[in-house]
Amino acid sequence: MPRNRVSLALALALLATPALSACGTSTASDAKEVTVYSADGLKGENGDGWYDRVFADFTKQTGIKVKYVEGGSGEMVQRAVREKSNPQADVLVTLPPFIQEADAKGLLQKYEVKDSDQVSGADKAIDGSWISVVNNYFGFVYNRKELKQAPKTWNDLLDAKYKNKLQYSTPGVAGDGTAVLIKAIHDFGGKEQALAYLKKLQANNVGPSASTGKLAPKVDKGELLAANGDVQMNYAQAKTMPNLGIWFPADKDGKPSTFALPYAAGLVTKAPHSENGKKLLDFMLAQKQQQEVSSIGGGFSARQDVKATDANAVALTRIMDGVDFFEPDWTDINKNLTSYVEDWKSATGS
Repeated sequence: MPRNRVSLALALALLATPALSACGTSTASDAKEVTVYSADGLKGENGDGWYDRVFADFTKQTGIKVKYVEGGSGEMVQRAVREKSNPQADVLVTLPPFIQEADAKGLLQKYEVKDSDQVSGADKAIDGSWISVVNNYFGFVYNRKELKQAPKTWNDLLDAKYKNKLQYSTPGVAGDGTAVLIKAIHDFGGKEQALAYLKKLQANNVGPSASTGKLAPKVDKGELLAANGDVQMNYAQAKTMPNLGIWFPADKDGKPSTFALPYAAGLVTKAPHSENGKKLLDFMLAQKQQQEVSSIGGGFSARQDVKATDANAVALTRIMDGVDFFEPDWTDINKNLTSYVEDWKSATGS
């Protein structure tokens, strides 16, 4: 009889344990939230961007609230580095080469996102530490009202009319700013030649900018005539900025060229809400959300099986028509990025 009482008491205690836990304070693992650190460009100026739709739909479907922190790619990685011993972010989204840098610094954990087999090998890490969620391309913008036609070459930007009317975001801080350096090195045939040009360009350059996204509004208003950017972000901005035009500097062969600059996402090492981070990554790469990359976000789907035919997709195809593509050596860039940025600072006095 005493033993039966003990067994009954133990059974009741075990049954009561979940109820007691449910009444207690929620732990990080079961909290209904997820924090995203991301490069700018995917959230709309008026709450109408791809992130806005995806996050709202994700919360509606799962009950998990998305906390969002935005900045330049390098800025987001540095913040994650400072918080490495006590991570605050669950998902990190940056442009190359900063996603590779984040991986090299141990900021990302391996996770095979659902449907990752639909993303090409060039757009994801072999070990599953990061994967592209929106494809994109480097570009420049110009003011279509003030300039009757877009600039064609890098040397066009040396003209006196661009004095204090040109700006590009800071290499090493912004992903698109780093892309300026990468494109110049490619187009001029080497680092020294690119730095010599950028030193000359400094005579017209307004100065540093941590965020590329803040440059397009200045171009639209005529405060600037030209600035750097990327196709997805600038195309989306052009919906409310009628004077914004997209162009690509010609390479050494005289043809406009660009390279892929995808938004790549990874699960943060020791993320406080790791399971929620996994759910969000799966959701972002799901077919419905990827179909909306062009129709809502003005970008290019990361999935090979998504063939967008909406009006934005058609317009984006026209923008890219006649533009050549090259693939940077991201391994070399990641390895030498610090020295490249230091050399750029020395050459430009930045």
